[in-house]
Amino acid sequence: MVVLNRIYTKTGDGGSTALGDGTRRRKHDPRVEAYGTVDEANSAIGLARAVGEHPVLDPMLARIQNDLFDLGADLCRPPLAKGEDAALRIVESQVARLEAEIDALNAKLEPLRSFVLPGGAPLAAALHVARATCRRAERLVVALADMPGETVGAPAIAYVNRLSDFLFVAARIANDEGRADVLWTPGLTR
Repeated sequence: MVVLNRIYTKTGDGGSTALGDGTRRRKHDPRVEAYGTVDEANSAIGLARAVGEHPVLDPMLARIQNDLFDLGADLCRPPLAKGEDAALRIVESQVARLEAEIDALNAKLEPLRSFVLPGGAPLAAALHVARATCRRAERLVVALADMPGETVGAPAIAYVNRLSDFLFVAARIANDEGRADVLWTPGLTR
């Protein structure tokens, strides 16, 4: 259980923050950037939910917000040696659930004939902002995984990749199941 009695500790005033294992890193450290951007994506999803509740999407988005806290916990605690790591980690079943939800939602949509511009209904537009933020988080997570001496679990990378796909499909669902999508017209303003 998490207990937060004090909101400010002053321990970060020098520009560092504590990871989940207690080690300190600079606030611009790639690991901190990665989980911080996951937090931004989570906030964008929260804003989308506040913009417009959708009876099908809202329960999925609520669960995803919880998953993103799991992902943040995963990323803020570098893995220990194999068999010694008892930290909260993203697992394959979370990725599989996202894939199943994407497939179920996508089955309601007509195939795309053009790229979709971010917009349409307010909920859809907010979900596109969350999707773009999620893509940035994914780039940072992958960059972290590519760094010497850093490790990120494959399910964590897969989850953040699938999440942006989910958010794209969810935005289309929020746009009257794709009927109100704003489609790109190549060269329209030439």
